[in-house]
Amino acid sequence: MSKEKAEKWAKHRTDSMVSTARAQLDPKTARPTANFTDCTGKNGESADDGRFTLRYSVRGTLPRSAHAEAVTDNKDTLKGRGFEIQSFGIDQDREPANALDAKHPKDQQFVSVGSVGQDLLVFIVSTPCVLPPGVEQQKF
Repeated sequence: MSKEKAEKWAKHRTDSMVSTARAQLDPKTARPTANFTDCTGKNGESADDGRFTLRYSVRGTLPRSAHAEAVTDNKDTLKGRGFEIQSFGIDQDREPANALDAKHPKDQQFVSVGSVGQDLLVFIVSTPCVLPPGVEQQKF
């Protein structure tokens, strides 16, 4: 997958999560960010073949009183799409008060939703190591 396609996919996934939460993307607070990094192997190897990981995030506005329901709805939707829930919590007495982390067992995609302010939720998508098209994978 190319970096452009990965970012487009990540935007689609976060847009879907924002929609499930019934949040709004306000240009003043959304701050979409795509952070590409080089992949590191299990023994600390660093390849020169263009492999990358992507962490994409966006913030959505939603009254704090609706955060627990928004996070719960995302948990249910993600489970229905085959994601495994890594952690989930809704508790107004802790920070983050509402948080969800999930991972897809086949594709190894990671997603997260959590309260980051009175009326803000952050939606995060991370990819596993991705090899761009037309590139031969470097062997170690």
